[in-house]
Amino acid sequence: MIIAFIIWSVCCAVFIVIGIIDWRSKKPVGFFTGVKPPEVTDTIKYNRAVAKLWFVVAILFEALGIPFLFAKQNSPVYILTLVGTVFCMLGLAIGYTFIESKYRVKKR
Repeated sequence: MIIAFIIWSVCCAVFIVIGIIDWRSKKPVGFFTGVKPPEVTDTIKYNRAVAKLWFVVAILFEALGIPFLFAKQNSPVYILTLVGTVFCMLGLAIGYTFIESKYRVKKR
């Protein structure tokens, strides 16, 4: 199960890299695939908020992978990991929706 945890950690590392790229970006960052980034009121604050969201999700996602280190294969504890992952990803999308609504340029 160590290999499973390593793969899980690589996914978390990808989230962290996305957060670092977003943090350093000078243009508004996109979030959903195939969707242009919104026009925002403050690019730096918007990018930093999106980057922080990715960092938080990476930490939570890594915490959800801890059972891979200790539980035996096919253990019922993996149900918590599965359900937690679903809620983590839903939280990611909902969190971004709040960030976007806060920084999006209001059209009159």
